[in-house]
Amino acid sequence: MKRFNLYLESALPYNIQQGSLFINVNRCVELIGMDSTGFSDPYCKVSLTPITSKAHRAKTATKKRTLNPEWNENFSSKTYLPSGILLSTSAKDERGRQWIKCIENPGTLVEAWHRLELDS
Repeated sequence: MKRFNLYLESALPYNIQQGSLFINVNRCVELIGMDSTGFSDPYCKVSLTPITSKAHRAKTATKKRTLNPEWNENFSSKTYLPSGILLSTSAKDERGRQWIKCIENPGTLVEAWHRLELDS
């Protein structure tokens, strides 16, 4: 089993008046080259649970030939629990801290880098 260190920067502002969570997918670094050229064509999928409609799924644009893509794309939903990178009160370390700061500080952009682990 190989483990790779991947990092994704995300930001979560919560709007208490609208009851909406906004997910900002900013950038990722140190991705793994998947093409024969040593690069990748990365994109990021955002899913909010529970998935009850197509509005709970989104995908960033595909960035060509890069291992350090920058998206700076925003998504919103009235659902509170993002998956993939689990951000909740039960999440460990920085993921849990980012979630708690987001809920405790409505209207404030709470940014954090998250280490992703890829098993292969």
